[in-house]
Amino acid sequence: MIHMRPFTPFEEKNMAFMVNHNVEFTLVQLTATGLKKSIMDATAPMRTFFLEKGVHNYEEQLQGTEHKQLVKTVILDDSNAIETHTSLYRPVTKKGDPRLWIYGLKDFTKADDIHAICILNSQFYVINITTCDIEAAFYASCQTPVKDFISEFYRASSAISDELLSFFRQHSDTWFESEVTADTGIGRTIESMLGISQNSSTAPDYQGIELKSHREKRSSSKNVLFTQTPNWNLSKLKSGREIVALYGYDCGDGRKTYQNTVQCNQPNSQGLGLNLELVKELLELKHFGERIDDLAVWTLQKLHGRLNEKHHETFWITVENQIRDGREYFRYSRIEHTRNPIIPQFDILLDAGLITVDLLLSRPSGHGDTYSFKIKKKGMPLLFPESIIYNLRAI
Repeated sequence: MIHMRPFTPFEEKNMAFMVNHNVEFTLVQLTATGLKKSIMDATAPMRTFFLEKGVHNYEEQLQGTEHKQLVKTVILDDSNAIETHTSLYRPVTKKGDPRLWIYGLKDFTKADDIHAICILNSQFYVINITTCDIEAAFYASCQTPVKDFISEFYRASSAISDELLSFFRQHSDTWFESEVTADTGIGRTIESMLGISQNSSTAPDYQGIELKSHREKRSSSKNVLFTQTPNWNLSKLKSGREIVALYGYDCGDGRKTYQNTVQCNQPNSQGLGLNLELVKELLELKHFGERIDDLAVWTLQKLHGRLNEKHHETFWITVENQIRDGREYFRYSRIEHTRNPIIPQFDILLDAGLITVDLLLSRPSGHGDTYSFKIKKKGMPLLFPESIIYNLRAI
């Protein structure tokens, strides 16, 4: 596998600017061999990006040039917008390794340059982040192709969040009755009002935006990021039931349960804690006793993917609530709007104990086993530095 070279400070500045303007992208480095042969490998992140955006699925593509797909493409630089096409294909040779080539790219690049590929309206937009000063092009006094593209991308990406925010603002004075009297009642009611059906999907709730709600009076010191079961194939124990059998406690009816928090560098009352193994790229659940036992593991790659998938854009909704005649009523008061979590910060916050995991296993309520990753409130600005606060009930 060919790994991408380290980014230069200039490239990092370009990527940060695009992220802060909501521009999603995947990256490709053009090697000397690729430039000579007009070939680029479609890496796993790139293939996932194309699939998620509904542009192309390499898994379903047959081998051979007769099965190649062409995607309309625009190559952008400081002063040009060149319309062309990108060829997506799997050759007959070398097991059909996924490939692509952007026609005309040789005129705008050299070996080892890194390019951002963005998708808007099912078209590719390609920017050489090694040579193009994106911020300067965006703030230029005259119109530039880069400015036009980023402005259009920002408008398109903000349309849904603007629509959603408008909904909450319009109803901020209205008291709503919760569908059920339970911890999840308000969240379920909000989803019903927005036409979101109850399902087990791990995808964000509303057209790519995740919705997280909590009560103002019962505001927890943590926010739930996502739930994720350990990788049992890599784990010493093979189920939550086995964890309960070893470390659970009686829940009053002769059965065992296990409901407690685990975190790095601080075992809990049952001696369970987390260990971050960066070399192996694993998060390990361990028992810290006379001897250290490995119990279960999560791959960091999976956890990073869940974070990016779940919280690419999130509304953290705070509500006021009242109980009347045994029924709960609520109204919206505050929204924290976050985008683009800084993925490397996830590991740092885990190691610092600012991200923890609640193990809720074999609960008397009958709910299934849950492994809930939570972040302490003071860790939020470290993971989501570009958040915006909307006070819906400000006077």
